[in-house]
Amino acid sequence: MMITRTAIESDISGILELQAVNLLTNLPATELAGGFVTTPFTVEQIQTVMAQEGLFVVEDREKIAGYVFAGDWDFFAQWPIFPLMISRFQKLDFQGMPITPDNSFQYGPICIDRSLRGTGAFQQLFATMCAGFADRYPLGVTFINKLNARSIAAHRKLPLAVIDEFEFNNNSFYGLAFSTQADL
Repeated sequence: MMITRTAIESDISGILELQAVNLLTNLPATELAGGFVTTPFTVEQIQTVMAQEGLFVVEDREKIAGYVFAGDWDFFAQWPIFPLMISRFQKLDFQGMPITPDNSFQYGPICIDRSLRGTGAFQQLFATMCAGFADRYPLGVTFINKLNARSIAAHRKLPLAVIDEFEFNNNSFYGLAFSTQADL
């Protein structure tokens, strides 16, 4: 039976295994169309996000079959793409609401095991994350590499809106935002 929930310490090895299988740098070019994640998290980084109650998982048959990271901008600022995103907030809004580091959080990466893709696990995990952050932030923000067609297609099933397009490290990205109160 598939369940979504907040991650616990014993989930770390399963998260790392799923990350390794889906990490962009570990995939041959022929598998990129199946989707990928770009950020390799360490055990320490995973524990930090867990302490912020920002890591959620899909458990299927006692195995970690999906995860989503979410957290404040201070945590994510350790990667160079996020200060760039934050610097662009001053000209962005979501449905008329200005986006700031105080009223939003970074969502992602999200990863679903290939065996559960297309089953609703993605939407269920996203809804669990929104519920976990709704009391803290009205908005979530993320980015998707334009090369990641699988992620773009999956996110069209969610109430996200493209609010930005930008270049970073010779790659093109969409910036997206959503309300944590949205009906899923």
